[in-house]
Amino acid sequence: MDQKHAIAALGALAQETRLALFRLLVTCGPEGLPAGVIAEQLGVVPSSLSFHLKQLVHAGLITQRRLSRQLIYSAEYGTMNALLAYLTENCCGRDAVCAPVCEPAAGCRGAAAKTTAA
Repeated sequence: MDQKHAIAALGALAQETRLALFRLLVTCGPEGLPAGVIAEQLGVVPSSLSFHLKQLVHAGLITQRRLSRQLIYSAEYGTMNALLAYLTENCCGRDAVCAPVCEPAAGCRGAAAKTTAA
């Protein structure tokens, strides 16, 4: 990830609703959620939700796919991991990656990733 993409991702997350939306989608895994369910769970009106979803899609933090008549949104774990790696690059002055890596298909690795990387 380069500086331009990191700034776009951080800017997209620097808003209360978008941060809550992204965190919700991260917990759902790759299957994601329909827009209507997201609106219900966050208590956001559909027109406002649409704006926030577009911001996160534009930043590459979430993806959108059509399933019949519904739009399904999912977290983009690759971008999330790249952002965490960018932020922790050369952590503590070492050439070690300190960020945990989230792999929803295999389960998230937190402390184990830190231990093996150090």
